[in-house]
Amino acid sequence: MAPRHILLALAVVAIWGLNFVVIHVGLASVPPILFATIRFTVILPMLLVVKRPAVPWSQLAAVGLLMSAGQFGLLYTAMGVGLPAGLASLVLQAQVLFTVGLAMVALRERPRTLQLVGVGVGVLGLSIVAIGRQAATPLLGLLLALAAAFSWAAGNIAARRIKGASGLGVTVWGSLFVPLPLFVLSLLLEGPAAIGTAVTHFPLSAGLSTLYTAALSTLFCYAVWNMLLARYPAAEVAPFTLLVPVIGIVAAGVLLGERPNAAEAIGGVVLLAGVGIAVLPWRRLLARRPTS
Repeated sequence: MAPRHILLALAVVAIWGLNFVVIHVGLASVPPILFATIRFTVILPMLLVVKRPAVPWSQLAAVGLLMSAGQFGLLYTAMGVGLPAGLASLVLQAQVLFTVGLAMVALRERPRTLQLVGVGVGVLGLSIVAIGRQAATPLLGLLLALAAAFSWAAGNIAARRIKGASGLGVTVWGSLFVPLPLFVLSLLLEGPAAIGTAVTHFPLSAGLSTLYTAALSTLFCYAVWNMLLARYPAAEVAPFTLLVPVIGIVAAGVLLGERPNAAEAIGGVVLLAGVGIAVLPWRRLLARRPTS
């Protein structure tokens, strides 16, 4: 990759890594499902400037409901019930493991041996995190984050059924299907009183958090990411995402004072090792190894 494109990829993963701390800040004053609703509502004006992809509405709805509504509704709720931001950034990477499994079932893809090994190692890491989690880390939050990862993986499968469409276009037009179901869930689960209080007392911190997640994390990052995927093989671009939880954990430690215990740290390293085994282009890397 060209140096400027490497810098752009690093900028994207840095924004995505910091995203979890930013979400944590916004959740201090806004109910989680409502906050996710607002995030995707402010994206809707982009429908006026981003061309609709030439794909069926049903496919756009599937991507929007799974990759956006499902993933972020569950993730925000997980963090809302107390899952630490750094741990959330780590557990969400389980989407790689779920994507491999769902691709086997839904797309009849035959995984490589190393992908299966990576899934096994990743599951071991998640198990270590779950069993050895701190008392302050709620099991419900961990399970909701895993559900968010599964929804993201299902959204990946839905997106892969769309051939030749702009990733940014799919993201923006898929967002059309996100605010209404999330708002209905917010009404049912969080209640009109909590929604009214949050909307009438919407602080600057929540507004800045919304702008960061919508403008930077979603629109800017997806535009850059899809540009990189259009120029380079996915095997060269995708491994950069391994840095997201690293940045997320470091940022949460520095800015929020979060400190994982030994089991969470060890399990996190094992999980990332499993993800790395599953996604890194090992054949290409070994082929480039100099010989004597």
